Amino acid sequence: MRIKKLILSMVISFSGISTYAQQVERPKLVVGIVVDQMRWDYLYRFQDRYGSGGFRRLLNEGFTFENTYIDYLPTYTAIGHSTIYTGSVPALHGIAGNDFIIQSTGQEMYCTQDDSVQGVGATGKVGQMSPNNLLTSTVTDQLKLATNFRSKVYGIAIKDRGGILPAGHFADAAYWYDGGSGSWITSTFYMNQLPKWVTNLNQTKFADQYLKEWNTLYPINTYVNSTKDENDYEGLFDGETKAVFPRDLKSLKKSNGYGLIRSTPFGNTITADLAKQIIDNEKLGQNEKGISDFLAISFSSTDYIGHQYGINSIEIEDTYLRLDKDLENFFNYLDQKVGKGNYTVFLSADHGAAHNPKFFKDMKGNSGYFNTKEVKTNLNAELAKKFGANDLVRSLTNYQIHLNYPIIKTNNINENELKDAIVQFMEEVDAVSFVVDIERIGEASIPEKIKQRIINGYNKKRSGVIQYILDPQWYGGKQNSTGTTHGSWNSYDSHIPFVMMGWGVKQGKSYKPVHMTDIAPTISSLLKIEAPNGNIGEPQSEAFKN
Repeated sequence: MRIKKLILSMVISFSGISTYAQQVERPKLVVGIVVDQMRWDYLYRFQDRYGSGGFRRLLNEGFTFENTYIDYLPTYTAIGHSTIYTGSVPALHGIAGNDFIIQSTGQEMYCTQDDSVQGVGATGKVGQMSPNNLLTSTVTDQLKLATNFRSKVYGIAIKDRGGILPAGHFADAAYWYDGGSGSWITSTFYMNQLPKWVTNLNQTKFADQYLKEWNTLYPINTYVNSTKDENDYEGLFDGETKAVFPRDLKSLKKSNGYGLIRSTPFGNTITADLAKQIIDNEKLGQNEKGISDFLAISFSSTDYIGHQYGINSIEIEDTYLRLDKDLENFFNYLDQKVGKGNYTVFLSADHGAAHNPKFFKDMKGNSGYFNTKEVKTNLNAELAKKFGANDLVRSLTNYQIHLNYPIIKTNNINENELKDAIVQFMEEVDAVSFVVDIERIGEASIPEKIKQRIINGYNKKRSGVIQYILDPQWYGGKQNSTGTTHGSWNSYDSHIPFVMMGWGVKQGKSYKPVHMTDIAPTISSLLKIEAPNGNIGEPQSEAFKN
């Protein structure tokens, strides 16, 4: 009998008839989670207060790479999401910042701006978005190609760039939040009208059920990992006089609109709610064997809250405690809907964040604010004296110096002489550690690690030709500004989590240095598909089960 079965199996195989034994083994669903502005240490800073089913479940059941670093400059949201999903860097994938400048024309470009499309579910610029500016493929694109477009791919985030860039060019849809209407929207790049289930969800005015009150999840005196509630380092909502708990969100909505929810933990909750709706309505994880679906989720509110309140605030601690509960609820949902062991989750971040400089200085550390507007004015004045032309520097955005090429050409100015003068000026500016003419970076005396990150972040068509590096704990901003920001090479901005859990992943951890660019090829290897076409990362297969 066994011989007959073997012969029959061989006949079926040679006749070209597909059998389950021939199917590629893949999870039913891959869920990529990017927590916007999540420093690596948040995995442990609040660990004693996390429940067992969220961040701690990831660590206890999954595999964590404890030393994952961003390997380019500057460290911003759009670049981070692009790099995680492409395994590439701005030099190749072209997303050189949240905003960048087309150097040949001087045109300012938003990372997902696409004036050729229209919003669906919204009017105006908020909907005119697509992945068109992303020059390389994503792991989600490669999954589509590998399965002849039978896999379903969706991207969601409150921020357009957080949903669009991870979903890639071939996605079934990307959805983002319109703070004007309080609705989930998309663009004609993906579809001409919203699915009925999205329209029905929008009609419920779902944000209203959360825009009531934001008080701490636990008694406020238990938030010992944070500074006191009322301090000088936190920003205000319109209509507030003090940044303190509790917050009457229903009242604040009158002056802040539906966009208010972005800067509360409930922005993460409505994102998780949408994720469940997509899985339900689009039937993700229910494809034929060997055909994985992919849901890319970005939790954006962590970034909005960090920018407003800073990393030492009770608001940040409360946000992560609430996100932990959202993750637990979502993982439990996946267990029931897709089946535990049938899906793979990975979690990372697009960047970290710095301590507020005033806070750091008040604690007797070295820090400060770099007034880019003032430096640009003084630099242009100095260059005008030397070269006889005004406005030779167009911008200092992205910690890069962008030249005004039409004026340079009109005045027949030697570009190398101009760059030398800029470098000489910037080297004398307080708190500037290094200034580099990127096209002559081989001559620069700077640490090799920083040098490589500058090279990786430089896109000739979209980046400024000179990079400046500030002293640690300094960043661009007005004196004594509240909250925090990011963008530097330092560990507080570049050390990010990378945790995998579920199908094909063993439990464990690694302390070896890995890079953000390694995430996409690792997921590609797990799925047995080709890595994205601009990938420079290495697959980290030690996380896989044998």
